[in-house]
Amino acid sequence: MHVPWTLKYMPKTLSEVVGNEDAKRKMLQWVQSWSRGIPKKRALFLYGPPGTGKTISAEALANDLGMELVQSNASDYRTAEAVERFAGRASQYGTLSGKKRLILFDELDGIAGTADRGGLSVITEIVKKTGSPIILTANNAYDPRFSTLRNYCELTEFKKPSRTEIQRHLRKICSLEGIESEDDALKLIAERATGDVRSAVNDLQALAQGRKRLTYGDVSWLATRDRKEVIFNVLRSIFYAKDSFSAKDAVDMADVDPDMLLEWVYENLPYHVKDPKELAATMGMLALADIYRGRIASTQNWSLMRYFIDFMTAGVAASWSKKATGWVPFKFPTRIGSMSASRADRQMLSAIGMKIRKRCHVSSIRAVKEILPYIRVIFESNPEMGAGLAKWFDLDEDMINYLAKQ
Repeated sequence: MHVPWTLKYMPKTLSEVVGNEDAKRKMLQWVQSWSRGIPKKRALFLYGPPGTGKTISAEALANDLGMELVQSNASDYRTAEAVERFAGRASQYGTLSGKKRLILFDELDGIAGTADRGGLSVITEIVKKTGSPIILTANNAYDPRFSTLRNYCELTEFKKPSRTEIQRHLRKICSLEGIESEDDALKLIAERATGDVRSAVNDLQALAQGRKRLTYGDVSWLATRDRKEVIFNVLRSIFYAKDSFSAKDAVDMADVDPDMLLEWVYENLPYHVKDPKELAATMGMLALADIYRGRIASTQNWSLMRYFIDFMTAGVAASWSKKATGWVPFKFPTRIGSMSASRADRQMLSAIGMKIRKRCHVSSIRAVKEILPYIRVIFESNPEMGAGLAKWFDLDEDMINYLAKQ
């Protein structure tokens, strides 16, 4: 099986992470400051769009400094008890090996609803008294839920890497793979990735693997390619594969990472596999794949990736008779779609709340709950006054459009 280049060329050191030089420098300086005593801010809060390198930077930093990394994500700290088991003792006691410890709370955006409030409050308490450096990551550090937690954190923003930085990274991979590449070809791949390094590397592998030379003509079709159609073809190749090898080979076509592919397979299996026993068998294969995904995340043992992919592809294909009734369309994963939509709304409301807070001298939470509803009414009933308020609050065009369409 081909090793995904996103894994093969995963940064091992902070210097290998693409872009965000200022953020990486702040990370290093903050962790090194612990050698001079516990700093005033005992946690570092990394925030920014998905795919900008927040998590991999924390992992690479721990590797650079020879620290023991204790890592978790939202699924591991949905309750106070789970957080305490994960990081309570780790934050207070040293390691058996004598190494310094770095604790990573990843994907705080995944905390949602009343069931998670206990977990978030315990994270805040751990940050307040930790004896080990803690790094937190989220897409939006200014989410109202994090208002208390932010008081105890040093904030560091991660931005999308530039086209030039991604292009330089792709050129390095081509050199290591022995591929001669035209600058215009790499430029198009980098531009189309829109700041997502993983997407760019996936495109490069799909286009260049097995070649000695990559030209602009080889990649020009990227400008009009529909990624949704690509993933539909991948799903067809997995679900209706003639044999296990064909199902596994479909992964090389995928324009998404394995975690996202699992979501696509999970969402669409019930619509194609009609027999209850066969559906149970295919879901059993996905459950095994998910177990290995969890082990990879907890142990960083990437050699387990082959089992994750095998169960998700060959295991699924071999577990049913492939006798679907009529044409069945593929659907976008609703779990991902609903999460993305609600996250975008939360981020926009939080940003508007911060604008109102500066003018009205109230908390951003109170601004959203008590003041924003009146602003919406004004935008709907009196556009002229709404325009004046937009100028007074210094709302940008996206914020104005968001309020105007409510």
